[in-house]
Amino acid sequence: MSKKIKIIGSGFSSLAVACYLAQSGHDVTIYEKNATIGGRARQLKRDGFTFDMGPTWYWMPDVFERFFADFGKKPSDYYNLIKLSPAYRVYFAGHDYVDIAANPEEIIKTFESIEPGSGEALQQFLDEAKSNYDIAIKDLVYRPGESPLELVTAKTMMKLGQFFGNISKDVRKRFKNKKLVQILEFPVLFLGAKPSDTPSFYNFMNYADFGLGTWHPEGGMYSVITGMVTLATSLGVKMVTNAAIDKIGVENGNASWLIANGEKIEADLIVSGADYHHTETLLDEQYRNYSESYWEKRTFAPSSLLFYVGFDKKIENTEHHTLFFDTDFDIHAKDIYDNPRWPDEPLFYASFPSKTDADAAPEGKEAGIFLIPLAPGIEDTAELREKYFEKIMARLESLTGQAVKQHIIFKESFCVNDFIEDYNSYKGNAYGLANTLLQTAFLRPKLKSPKVKGLYFTGQLTVPGPGVPPALISGKLSAGLIAKQLTKEPQVTVKQTL
Repeated sequence: MSKKIKIIGSGFSSLAVACYLAQSGHDVTIYEKNATIGGRARQLKRDGFTFDMGPTWYWMPDVFERFFADFGKKPSDYYNLIKLSPAYRVYFAGHDYVDIAANPEEIIKTFESIEPGSGEALQQFLDEAKSNYDIAIKDLVYRPGESPLELVTAKTMMKLGQFFGNISKDVRKRFKNKKLVQILEFPVLFLGAKPSDTPSFYNFMNYADFGLGTWHPEGGMYSVITGMVTLATSLGVKMVTNAAIDKIGVENGNASWLIANGEKIEADLIVSGADYHHTETLLDEQYRNYSESYWEKRTFAPSSLLFYVGFDKKIENTEHHTLFFDTDFDIHAKDIYDNPRWPDEPLFYASFPSKTDADAAPEGKEAGIFLIPLAPGIEDTAELREKYFEKIMARLESLTGQAVKQHIIFKESFCVNDFIEDYNSYKGNAYGLANTLLQTAFLRPKLKSPKVKGLYFTGQLTVPGPGVPPALISGKLSAGLIAKQLTKEPQVTVKQTL
């Protein structure tokens, strides 16, 4: 039986769950508080430049393929993918850098040239990482986190020790060169925690990196959003923008209505892809599943200071994705997780999409996106933003051997306060809850409310975790739980009288 389903938010997970529910024949409407669809994956356009405001890395292409295949489609039906070669560049102290190739064979050669014997060690490491990837991404992450028994399979029992070890120790056992260690620890940052707090099993991210490669959808990550919007619309999903939700109404224990811009909207079921903590504040207190103290005790992934910069020239000696690891990673990590503060000398990341995508900037110019990971909940002022912009621009100039500051046409910034204002993000976090051992699978906030029938959640604060591919999976999992609930409901038959 078709249900009226209202979805809060329009990011990757919300669009995914909308597609699955509409495919099942439901009447689905998305409500987005901002002026454009996409959630954190919005787009900024200015003076002929185009920037992805949120995610810029396209990893795990198989997850995107699996999502679109569920609807008889392929990613190429909606956007064109380019495999980046090199995948990215990493700068270290002393103007030294390493380019990560587009295939594992070349990466192994690079490792061997830096540390003799590390090529064979990397091959073994990647073989293990691929085994974990096949278990995790092809199976475990497609389980809804309702029970610890979901993790118990013959294959995971053989990997049990990897859930209690950590990435940092594993990498350091095999590799001694500090540059190689940092390169191998980098992918787990997408999971939102320090490598020393990330279970060894998550080395599958290294296979995602080296084994599957780094891709760029033409037009940026927003092309994936527009593709999903096209798919959702074709399935009958309706979308309402500039529609902030003020209240979720519960009647007789059921999620029954929303208040959006003062208007009451009736619903049979409600799914929230918005910030989980914020969503629960829309409920009367007795219907909330998690207390404020619960959220305070969680380990959150970082926030970010982002800059979107238009340059009047091409930026040399950089790749599409460039990481600046020329300062101490461990000190910066402590400033995020252990003693939250602004870092003295932050690591940072730069993306120059116009190196791959000519439409990202006017001819002869460059679009630059810069990101500094920060602790959520710290002070955010215009003065601090400017101070850190000067820091990273000075290092960019020094490490790449060129003047850049005098070639800036404009810059716009986005930081903790903006994550709170635009996305209702808890403490201004950028990526959700970290995937630590005690915040994995069934230990994460639930997809299905245990207190309100017909209320579901999806996205980076719930199962399976942070990142774009997990967001697509989260949408599928929520839709699956809804289908499961609806099949249990008694069917009402109406007798016709002649």
